[in-house]
Amino acid sequence: MFALVLGAVRARTAQVWTVLLLTALATAAAVAGPWFGLAAASRAAAADVAAAPATQKTLSVRQLTSTTGEPRATLDSFANAVRGILTVGDGEPVLGMRQAMTTLRSGTDVEIILGYRDGFCDHVKLTGACPAARGDAALSVRAAQQLGAKIGDPIEVRSAPGAGPLEMRLVATYELADPTGAYWSDNLFRAGPGMDPLFTAIDTFQDRKLWSPTVAYDVEVPEALLRGDNGYRLGPQLRIFDAQLSAGTFHLVNLTEPLLATIARDTSTIRLGVTVALGEVLVLGWFAIGLTGRYTGRDRRGDVALLKLRGSTRVGMLRLTLGQHLVPLLGGVIAGAPIGYLLARLLAGTVAVAEQRWQAFGLSALAVAAVLVGGLLALVAVEAGVLWQPVAALLRRIPAGRRDWRADVVDGVLIAVAVAAVYQARTGGSDNSLGLLAPVLVALAVALGLARLLIRIADRAGAAAVHRGRLGFGLTAVQASRQPGTDRVFALIVVAVAMFATAAGGWSAGRAARAERSTVELGAARVLTVGADNRTELEYAVRRADPGGRYAMAAVVDLASDPPLLAVDSSRLAAVASWRPEYGSVGTLRDAVASVHLPAALPPVTGDRLALRAENAGKAAVDLVAVLQNEATGVAMPVSLGPLAAGEHTVEAAVTGCAPAPGCRLVRFEMVAPATAGGPPAAVPQHAEVTIRGLSQQNPAADILNAGNLGDISRWRAGVSAGALGLTAAEGTLTLTIDETVPVPPSLDNQVYAVDAPLPVPIVLAGPPPQPWQTNDASVFSFGGGTNPVRVAGTASVLPGLGAAGMLVDLDAARRVGADAEGGGTFQVWLTADAPESVVAALRQAGLSVIGADSVPARSARLAQQGSAVTVRFGLLCAAIALLLAAAAVAVAAAVDRRPQADQLQALRTQGLPRRAAVTVAYSGQAALVVAALVGGLVAAAMADPLARVSAPRFTDGWQVIGLPDALGPAALAAAGLVAVAVLGLTAGLSARSLARRVTGGER
Repeated sequence: MFALVLGAVRARTAQVWTVLLLTALATAAAVAGPWFGLAAASRAAAADVAAAPATQKTLSVRQLTSTTGEPRATLDSFANAVRGILTVGDGEPVLGMRQAMTTLRSGTDVEIILGYRDGFCDHVKLTGACPAARGDAALSVRAAQQLGAKIGDPIEVRSAPGAGPLEMRLVATYELADPTGAYWSDNLFRAGPGMDPLFTAIDTFQDRKLWSPTVAYDVEVPEALLRGDNGYRLGPQLRIFDAQLSAGTFHLVNLTEPLLATIARDTSTIRLGVTVALGEVLVLGWFAIGLTGRYTGRDRRGDVALLKLRGSTRVGMLRLTLGQHLVPLLGGVIAGAPIGYLLARLLAGTVAVAEQRWQAFGLSALAVAAVLVGGLLALVAVEAGVLWQPVAALLRRIPAGRRDWRADVVDGVLIAVAVAAVYQARTGGSDNSLGLLAPVLVALAVALGLARLLIRIADRAGAAAVHRGRLGFGLTAVQASRQPGTDRVFALIVVAVAMFATAAGGWSAGRAARAERSTVELGAARVLTVGADNRTELEYAVRRADPGGRYAMAAVVDLASDPPLLAVDSSRLAAVASWRPEYGSVGTLRDAVASVHLPAALPPVTGDRLALRAENAGKAAVDLVAVLQNEATGVAMPVSLGPLAAGEHTVEAAVTGCAPAPGCRLVRFEMVAPATAGGPPAAVPQHAEVTIRGLSQQNPAADILNAGNLGDISRWRAGVSAGALGLTAAEGTLTLTIDETVPVPPSLDNQVYAVDAPLPVPIVLAGPPPQPWQTNDASVFSFGGGTNPVRVAGTASVLPGLGAAGMLVDLDAARRVGADAEGGGTFQVWLTADAPESVVAALRQAGLSVIGADSVPARSARLAQQGSAVTVRFGLLCAAIALLLAAAAVAVAAAVDRRPQADQLQALRTQGLPRRAAVTVAYSGQAALVVAALVGGLVAAAMADPLARVSAPRFTDGWQVIGLPDALGPAALAAAGLVAVAVLGLTAGLSARSLARRVTGGER
């Protein structure tokens, strides 16, 4: 038997090599699938972890405790108790404690956190000494500016307003070295509604006023546990930890759930997508192998008849058949397995975890077994039909033309499944298995229908053309219609081309979708996250680094605002931002700001002293505080001009920090009662009237306020809250009046502002307005300094950096209105794609620290690790293999039919068929089949687009701010068609060339 098998293999080497090639292609996909899926899922999880904020990768355990004056022992005992329960990796936890306190700022109690953290000085940029002794403290640079405190100054904090003070010594100022890192992920130690925290040494908590702190244990979860390596399930384990910690009066803050959900979605998407794509190519592989067996079986019909005549049993013949098919199948498995592994490694990298490697080996073995068993069953099914035929039927040269009714039933079932898949895709989405199969099932239904239609058309048109003497077209059509198996080859090509077009279109559209999303999320080609003390410093530094406004623009993103806020330098928006039609007109905000008539700017203060001429018409003495703001650093400097007793006076005060240019702008005047010796400023008198007659500076000498600008009421405004401060501008003076019948909130309504920004502030709004705007005037707190009125100058469906809801505002207008009351947000610098590195260097030289950088290509690359994008790459690989399978089927059909077609054409030549017509028929037969099937495949893909709602792959995190690009537009179909023409056309051309040589017998 073995010798017979080898003899059969040697006798039909072309057929053996064809089956081997088809098996190798299917095996390559089968092996690549598991290795690709596991490696891609691990890489997607790693990308999810890398992209997640530190808060989602850190666990925090907290407890409100009593130290009884022993903070170190209390902290260590707390850490030991938590460590015994929360066993997540061997990372070193960060311990800390904090207590809410208050301090005075401009005579008002403000909240401030007094905190201690292990390793504090290693995670900040210190100016001064690290707090080490009891009472030592470090303030942020911004908080020190707000308090007007310098290193060496005393700072008083209280556990509550009116409580006894706790004396601290300011030994350093700090800036966060890595504000987005894990160390600063605990919001207990970040700025709250008050000021930035005040950090101290742990011994400070020995003071009786600090015996009731909140202690914290922060630990970063190892990446391997977040990814779920080796089947570890972090979510359920954390729920167990939470229950155990709650029993011990501890509170676990677990913010990992969004990250774990994202990883789970990516893993599920990759698993489903790889399984579906692999299933499609395996089915096509089995079909192609079976089709090859059907074609090559014609040559074995005579062998089977001879074996039957010699008395061979069906079982013996089946064993011989199985043996000669196993050889190429096993050879294909051996050849395709390493190719599949290398393809998976090339596309997705290696599987790093040992347990997952064994899992990949096991799944690959199962997939290869499926290829082997499925291919063998397909070949046996074809051979079984031959083995059961009588000898007379086997010896017949022309097979029966009657179509098997079972084939009609199979076609009907497949069309019904395609209809169900389309329904599922349109109603339940394309993210489920049947929805993913919808495009290929639509292609299959179209292929089956077109195959029957084209065969009938070719049959009738061929007969008519031959009758009319058009031999080239007629013989080609007749050949296509009457050649057995042509319809199946046609269907295979249609499905393969449709698969490739859909996969290639999805891959191309996915790239475009990722680039568009990255552009919307960033707003510009490159975005730097920078550190600056305030918005004024940010804007000035960017304008100084790029004075022409060609490459850089300052921006502030505040997602905590209501609505979310994007503040930009609108004069540079058109030049720097990557603007999209969804944002509306790029000039709307700029034009709205420019349309507001503002008085000419007041002269900047650049001197070292101020002189105020004013008259106090009240009974009690008052101080008039001029609040200045440096236009380069944004530092606010209150200058107390007083006390002003009753009558007319000229008072002077020293000014520091306003020289040199650009100097300081006058923000506002505040009317307050004189401070008592050693105490805070007293309450504002209930009746006061001060008339300002002039304000000048010295060194250099210059008038800041004169009769012209003091007497112009358009230059001045009171606070936006319920006003108690009256303003009168007349005869070159400005009079400030507080009515004695109206109670005055301290440091709120005792202010008069210099008008240098539009108010209400123009904004561009995306999404519905906030609920309070429907009943009250539109106002926001985002600019700082309380509520600030805004007006909607334009609307947009989407805004860069914010999405479908938020407001766009001019940064310069917002920072002037907010003045020294800084709002929140992330400071950014937007750069054009061609911005030179010298601009970045200039930004650093101007005082900005670059915390992070991002770009459209970098963010697109990160998004390419999401599960939906990963599966598209594997789908494209499987579609390319399907195209090669179709090409192999074309080659097989041509090779098997070459001899009878050559005999027929030579006979026709003997009867007078011109040589040119014979060569035309030799080439056009294959060309017609390939062209018709290729067009059918593109038509099937185009039909699948609206029927199955084919689009770019959806983002696994659910992002849908803008629509996804079309995956099967004319350009995508044309590109896929060109590739298919190159592969199938080359195969058909080479096959037809051999036939043409046989027909002509080497004639020239």
